[in-house]
Amino acid sequence: MSSQPRAAPSHLLSENIPGSGAAPRSGDDANIVLDVRDLHVGFRSEGRLVPAVKGVSFTVGRGETVALVGESGSGKSVTALSTVQLLGSSAQIGGSVLYRGAQMIGAPESKLRAVRGNDISFIFQEPMTSLNPLHTLEKQIAESLALHQGLRGAAARARIIELLTRVGIRDPETRLADYPHQLSGGQRQRVMIAMALANGPELLVADEPTTALDVTIQAQILDLLAGLKRDEGLSMLFISHDLGIVRRIADRVCVMQGGEIVEQGPAERIFAAPEHPYTAKLLAAEPKGIAEPIDPAAPEIVATDDLKVWFPIRRGFLRRTIGHVKAVNGATLSVRAGETLGIVGESGSGKTTLALAVMRLIESRGRILYLGRDISGVEGRALRRLRRDMQIVFQDPYGSLSPRMTVGQIIAEGLGVHGTEPGRDRRQMVAEIMEEVGLDPSSMDRYPHEFSGGQRQRIAIARAMILRPKMVVLDEPTSALDMTVQVQIVELLRGLQRRHGLAFLFISHDLRVVRAMSHQILVMRAGEVVEQGTTAQVFDAPRQDYTRELIAAAFRDHRGGAPLPGRPAPVGA
Repeated sequence: MSSQPRAAPSHLLSENIPGSGAAPRSGDDANIVLDVRDLHVGFRSEGRLVPAVKGVSFTVGRGETVALVGESGSGKSVTALSTVQLLGSSAQIGGSVLYRGAQMIGAPESKLRAVRGNDISFIFQEPMTSLNPLHTLEKQIAESLALHQGLRGAAARARIIELLTRVGIRDPETRLADYPHQLSGGQRQRVMIAMALANGPELLVADEPTTALDVTIQAQILDLLAGLKRDEGLSMLFISHDLGIVRRIADRVCVMQGGEIVEQGPAERIFAAPEHPYTAKLLAAEPKGIAEPIDPAAPEIVATDDLKVWFPIRRGFLRRTIGHVKAVNGATLSVRAGETLGIVGESGSGKTTLALAVMRLIESRGRILYLGRDISGVEGRALRRLRRDMQIVFQDPYGSLSPRMTVGQIIAEGLGVHGTEPGRDRRQMVAEIMEEVGLDPSSMDRYPHEFSGGQRQRIAIARAMILRPKMVVLDEPTSALDMTVQVQIVELLRGLQRRHGLAFLFISHDLRVVRAMSHQILVMRAGEVVEQGTTAQVFDAPRQDYTRELIAAAFRDHRGGAPLPGRPAPVGA
């Protein structure tokens, strides 16, 4: 590939935009693709300007990956969206954003439209909110090709097939008529990358592109992006709160806090010798230690024997059953008081289905034992009484709380079904459990949107804990949270388990959190339990190739597959 810098696109140089400065400068400056100088962004709200970005400056060089890292609300995404003026009308932007020497701030809309999706493309965190559910893959990608390149018909279809092949979609010809809901999470993200690459951009902005993905899919997407950067000569602005991922892909790192860059430099230096206390805090924010030993005499809370959840496949006019989807196929497990069983595997492996079957929320076959009693056939009032002892905390603290109910009402909701303890006041019970999970009881009359992500997850935990259950299913309870907040939630859960002798079914694709929380590990793949054992056995000496792949994907460094410092080397890698 030529070492000469790409010339500034003609649509940027065709007229002089006020304040744009000179064309690309000689020397190293000639290789600067994006030059952000003293960027300020504020949002007008109720007659005042709320600052979001405060004097941010950085550059992205040709073929370079620069990462913006920091916690939610630090200004990462606002900074990225400012590069091509994608913020709403309430935003007020100052400073300078130069793309190949041409000013983006204040540029005419026609200039910005020519840059967006053509020279600078975006990959967003959640593809299901970015892809149109009513359009096929072919139509969605073809729209961009027609808009920017004028490609239609057979030429557009050939380019779409080429793009889908490039991003690793198998048999792309057969997927052109598919809709987004027919694809897995990893496939949807690959389609998003194909759309971003459609017009041969020079700069790719990837905003949390792997956050919601399994570790193996995450590794595949990172490898794909690294390959595209190498083969296409792409520059990349990579946004993430996960420093493990940033370490695997970034050349330089900019650490953001409260709308400012508090530290920036080469990735190797940032990770080896951070200079700012906040950077050191982020690097240290990883669940540590191991689960505390449990009492050998602890009673068994829940067990299953050959548990199966099969969903029928029906075809034809009479809807005859022609087969089954074996979502869970013969799972046997046991969890004692004070013990955590970590359930891991890729999306669709049956993790959540297994947990829902244990809680009797979906139909299943096989035995389910609760305190030694077979509850497989329990129905009606008897089953409702069991519900008090079995609670669940979901992945998304934004979607699992009703926006129309106050926090106090949300937490007390279960008491309305199961009743309060004799002689206890409901608000008093809510106040006590809020204090236990680290929330201010005086805020119980506020609504969920007034709380941070970590606080919302504490509210969800309080809702489960107010009934004093014996078992709690934790379904990806930390995956949507910042690293520092993850550590806080893990410590909260450990404390609750220690004080109340809780049995946890802990479902997660984050093996770092699973290793810190779990006593036992159950590995699932395509509905089958492929490996089971103590945490030490599974992580230190995995027996199955699939388990080794999960561990290798979770803990490797992108430069040659070496384990990250302080983490185990994957066995057999």
